[in-house]
Amino acid sequence: MSRMLLSCLCVSILSASPAGADGPIRWHSENVQILKGLNYELGPEERTIITVEHAHTSDIGDLFLFTDFTFEPDGDIQAYGEITPRLSLSRLTGRDWRAGVFSDVLLAANYERGEGGVERYLAGAAIDLDIEGFRFVRVHAFLRDDPSRSGTTGQLSIAWNRPFEIGGEAFLAEGFADLAGAEGNGVANQLLVPRLLWDIGAHHGAAGRVYLGLEWQYWHNKFGVDGVTESVPQIQLKWVLH
Repeated sequence: MSRMLLSCLCVSILSASPAGADGPIRWHSENVQILKGLNYELGPEERTIITVEHAHTSDIGDLFLFTDFTFEPDGDIQAYGEITPRLSLSRLTGRDWRAGVFSDVLLAANYERGEGGVERYLAGAAIDLDIEGFRFVRVHAFLRDDPSRSGTTGQLSIAWNRPFEIGGEAFLAEGFADLAGAEGNGVANQLLVPRLLWDIGAHHGAAGRVYLGLEWQYWHNKFGVDGVTESVPQIQLKWVLH
């Protein structure tokens, strides 16, 4: 697929999302996360990150977006964001696409934007899985294009969310993984970000609203740089606004 066609497909799916054409919002949620970690690669070793997330479902699909604000020791603040709109074939066609653990099939796009004009375009398909105990498991297969590198590559992205209880305490296991192929002068890289969060809000009349826990960021060949592997545990405080 040419870069122009890939870009057009991303824009087409993006244009179907939230401002007006997305249709009535069925559900939405927003949260703010504060993360603190040490021993990062390719940049300052110590960082504080504030992440703002939004997600919603509509009559034709869903949308997820986030922005990371990274506060560095020298006072610099770096911003990075992604937006992922998806079109549900079951909602668009009125047909039930369920089959076994597969609950839906979707068209998906993703746009990534960072400092200095860094951007990437992804487009492809997704399946949602209905697995007992999980709020969601989402699997995406993308064609990925980084305009600063020659060619295109593939990316597999997975996201999950599972609440559970131990000894009367509520916890949340969630996270995502991005497995990207080689592109241009960059090598294949794998990013794994699992989280284990304790629902501390449940002890203060705000169950499901305030979480404290650990996020582990493991990134093999970070940014496609051969031999650079990052493994950073991060303390996380998560406040669910809605």
